[in-house]
Amino acid sequence: MLIIIFGIGASRAGEPGISNTQIRLGMVNAQTGAASGLGRAMLDGAMAVFQDVNSRGGIHGRNIELLVADDGYDPDRAINETLKLIEEKQVFALFGYVGTPTTNAVIPIVQEMNVPLVGAFTGAMTLRQPVVREIINFRSSYDDESDALVQSFIHRGIKRFGIMYQDDGFGYAVLGGTVRALKRRGLELIARGSFQRGTTAVKAGLAALIGQDLEAVIMVGPYTPVAAFVREAAKAGLKANLATVSFVGTDSLLQLLGTEGNGILISQVVPLPDDRTLPVAAECAALLARHVPGAQLSFVNFEGCISAKAMVAAMRQAGINLTRERLIQSFETFDRLDIGGLHLTLRPGDHQASTAVFLTRIVDGKIVPVAAPPGGQ
Repeated sequence: MLIIIFGIGASRAGEPGISNTQIRLGMVNAQTGAASGLGRAMLDGAMAVFQDVNSRGGIHGRNIELLVADDGYDPDRAINETLKLIEEKQVFALFGYVGTPTTNAVIPIVQEMNVPLVGAFTGAMTLRQPVVREIINFRSSYDDESDALVQSFIHRGIKRFGIMYQDDGFGYAVLGGTVRALKRRGLELIARGSFQRGTTAVKAGLAALIGQDLEAVIMVGPYTPVAAFVREAAKAGLKANLATVSFVGTDSLLQLLGTEGNGILISQVVPLPDDRTLPVAAECAALLARHVPGAQLSFVNFEGCISAKAMVAAMRQAGINLTRERLIQSFETFDRLDIGGLHLTLRPGDHQASTAVFLTRIVDGKIVPVAAPPGGQ
């Protein structure tokens, strides 16, 4: 387990993780392994914000302390590390988890122990419907992303779809979203292949797609197996257009594939990080430069920064007498909260703050924006 701590202070009796000088948060995600680029980037984005807040006097005089544990993108480890943070480290709230299977695994824990879980890097509907009061989502759902990808292809006259998905909760979430998006348009999924989480064993899944006359294949996985699939698909002569959702980790995928990834369509839940006309992008880039030397603003650490800024806004709004209940109530009053040009809305019956999806494509080894077609969800 990796523990990263900044800010000091002892918890007082009463509300866990809160003292006169400190707010203690816990983060469990992949800091090692095949998805570590996602966990580390989420941490970088959050650290940049929290350290900046601490340097300016904290939240009503309290510094933010962040404890980080490594789950290696494994659900059992996520459960164990979450229980340690809640029971032994007495964290006030959980923040910045990464992945559907790992986050799904801790839903019963946060419900039973009434611990807020904020800003998970996953679009799974299990975290959204029905609403779990302790879970606060900022990003769009995988249903939103799947719909945007399907609509983009259909707008180009494409109707024969296949999917290559990770055989777990994440894969099923995007699979389900894709099937629903196609059904709304009178279409069906033609073929599907799968692979095991934590592996790059994609050949069997690819074989299920070959020979099906597919025009588009949606790939569902983090950057390592998706890159492996792209390369194997090229060798096998798969001619279909390729697409994937934001969890892939666009910047890490680009590092692995370069121009081999040309043409891949990728849905995003944050705007282009290099769009400095957007105030929050310019601010997050500056915070990273100041507090995480060497880190460049990317899609994932940008999301970490946005999520941390929203967390800070809710804690500030909750007031000096911060409790878990008041934090949740504070989130539920967000009404087009302006986060540097992005607007977040939450209410008791809707714990997903944004439905925005931004389409991008790899062109000449670089990420470029793609105009969304009409007729989306």
